[in-house]
Amino acid sequence: MSGDAAPQRPALLLVGCGKMGGALLSGWLDRGLARRLVVVEPGPGADAFAGRPGIELLASIDAIAGDVAPAVVILAVKPQAMAEVLPAYRRFAADALYLSIAAGKTLGFFARALGPEAAVVRAMPNTPAAIGRGIAVACANPRVSPAQRDLAERLLAAVGEVAWVADEAMIDAVTAVSGSGPAYVFLLIECLAEAGVAAGLPADLAARLARATVAGSGELARLSRDSATTLREAVTSPGGTTRAALDVLMAADGLAPLLRRAVLAAARRSRELAD
Repeated sequence: MSGDAAPQRPALLLVGCGKMGGALLSGWLDRGLARRLVVVEPGPGADAFAGRPGIELLASIDAIAGDVAPAVVILAVKPQAMAEVLPAYRRFAADALYLSIAAGKTLGFFARALGPEAAVVRAMPNTPAAIGRGIAVACANPRVSPAQRDLAERLLAAVGEVAWVADEAMIDAVTAVSGSGPAYVFLLIECLAEAGVAAGLPADLAARLARATVAGSGELARLSRDSATTLREAVTSPGGTTRAALDVLMAADGLAPLLRRAVLAAARRSRELAD
């Protein structure tokens, strides 16, 4: 028989099942990535998964079976709860990879909480993961093996694209661009709809036009081989309506410097929140 061997299906332990944890969980279940999948979630976040085959839902780590030996512990709890939650999972540090999607919690934080021998990947995903169209950027500590890195990539890729950085400091900028970025796009939809109303459109039509235009343009940018600049120029006729609008948006005090200030503010706040 030729070809590469099929990837192993590991045992996974998901800690926290909010929006992002739930999105990851859906991706893993849909793709059959886990041999055994245990979820610890004290709230109602995991209720939608009750009864799904191959998954065990627990309200507390205290209820976990003694034979659970996860290859990966996925940490998807809120950052402010991480320090309280994490000590109970230190027991797996000898063998498991820890994959954290908690904003602001650094590799140094996990080394202090789990011990210097713990293998940790820190990842920053974003909310389009809920429809399988997210992007996550990950950074690994020196204890992560090549096989563990590959496994982390497979788990993150279940809900979108994955990129890696060697310099953890870049995660602050990643957070500002892609982690927070969906909110900027949703604000664009809001503002475009409001501008349509100001130009005389009914509110429902303006909202529909704004949503469809942003969604369609994003999909075109994703599928096209052309750069965003080329795509923009293709819509812009000299002396036309688009050019009139772009003269405002591309002015010295227009969209580019405003968005630059916004991203730098988000990156600065990410650094301030880091542990």
